[in-house]
Amino acid sequence: MTAVTGASSYALELRDVRKNFGKSEIIRGAELQVAAGERVAIIGPNGAGKSTLFNLISGRFAPSSGEILLHGRPIQGLPPYEVNRRGLSRSFQVSNLFAKLSVFENIRCALLWAMGYRYAFWKFLAGLDDANQRATELMESIGLAKRRDVLAANLTYAEARALEIGLTIAGGSSVILLDEPTAGMSRSETQHFIQLIREVTVGKTLLTVEHDMGVVFGLADKIAVLVYGEVIAFDVPDAVRANPRVQEAYLGALPV
Repeated sequence: MTAVTGASSYALELRDVRKNFGKSEIIRGAELQVAAGERVAIIGPNGAGKSTLFNLISGRFAPSSGEILLHGRPIQGLPPYEVNRRGLSRSFQVSNLFAKLSVFENIRCALLWAMGYRYAFWKFLAGLDDANQRATELMESIGLAKRRDVLAANLTYAEARALEIGLTIAGGSSVILLDEPTAGMSRSETQHFIQLIREVTVGKTLLTVEHDMGVVFGLADKIAVLVYGEVIAFDVPDAVRANPRVQEAYLGALPV
């Protein structure tokens, strides 16, 4: 992993990030600077490299070159669990839950490491009052308090996505990555979910990949447009919507 080349005041920064798979260059010198507390949507045509970029940021892939800084510290090349411990959490397009555990048990599992509990076979989880209380509070915040004892496998699709959000924020990370959080939802579920995301990410830095332009313009403070592995625009929604390069990339598909 390379050393920091200069101090950073951003929550998350990408410096000339590139990723090759064999001879194919998927990410081509991506640059991005996200301030603390900003909500940023990453959009782009199919094949633009959005998922690859998320995988690079969260540690699933190591970049071929370039730097990824989290609060000024380089994280490129670190494994995902180490990136998480440094303050970045990610959800995925497909819910990744403990299907045979209840809502409460799923959330408590996600909380334990962040609250200082390590692997110890002699400790009984029922006696961890602080973790149990925090899990209860988190269930309230994501609207699943009444589903406390329901197995994750028996949740509705929207409830499972809400639990996924709960697990993502449970560790107290300051930077949250959400990969298509509203995919597959009805219009009413989507509107509810936008409000939920807003509420549970207050004070945090948020990056989301999203194809639903209604969600993008309803949630994001800024929009980053990725085309052929390059960030061609990064600005507030109105400016991005009026950008000629963005309009060309989307062939006029952005809403007015």
